[in-house]
Amino acid sequence: MENEEKKELGWSREAEEKLGQWIEESSNIVFFGGAGVSTESGIPDFRSVDGLYHQQYKYPPETIISHSFYLRNPEEFYRFYKDRMIFTDARPNRAHRVLAKLEERGKLKAVITQNIDGLHQAAGNKEVLELHGSVHRNYCTRCRKFYSLDEVMAAEGVPRCSCGGTIKPDVVLYEEGLDQHTISKSVQYIRHADMLIIGGTSLVVYPAAGLIDYYQGNKLVLINKSVTSVDSRADLVLGGPIGEILGCICGC
Repeated sequence: MENEEKKELGWSREAEEKLGQWIEESSNIVFFGGAGVSTESGIPDFRSVDGLYHQQYKYPPETIISHSFYLRNPEEFYRFYKDRMIFTDARPNRAHRVLAKLEERGKLKAVITQNIDGLHQAAGNKEVLELHGSVHRNYCTRCRKFYSLDEVMAAEGVPRCSCGGTIKPDVVLYEEGLDQHTISKSVQYIRHADMLIIGGTSLVVYPAAGLIDYYQGNKLVLINKSVTSVDSRADLVLGGPIGEILGCICGC
């Protein structure tokens, strides 16, 4: 990316150098990420609605991806889910690879993600807290038998278990609560972090976004393409694609 473009986005050489310096100085880094991390892998935000969307679906995304809609109309839920939320060809991008490298070096202690695509694990991260679940975990609602993503995708219509029960993806739908164990563990990681990097999220989805309030350090870094409500609280803000920014600093 050219310097002028970086400047326009609020991304300078000085900010790059400071981020790199802080990473080298830190030994207890936590990363908190959202949809913007995966868009560079070709995964769009499922909420994005265009003309084609209205030709295919009668309801807004937030309605379809709700617990009550899933119970009421599982056929339409799964049609949307497979079409708009599953990307089996997606691969980790530079941001994922940098974070995996930082964990390997012992600097990054945890990735806390709002994404459900499993790309952090695919890149090599071991400690990944998935606030909204994962498409790679699916369970029968009757007997709790586990099913892989491939098995769910291969099923026609609504996936059914061998026992006759309905298979449900282990993702948090609207109207459902977050897993309290995952929340508690995330709070502990953030509370003890000496550096918190927030990337690819507009921080508008609660209660997940409220977790950053537990950070007590002085190296709060925000990397995002657009302005967020937390910009004024951050110790360092870089505006731009997170994969490019982390890739430039860490050489991935």
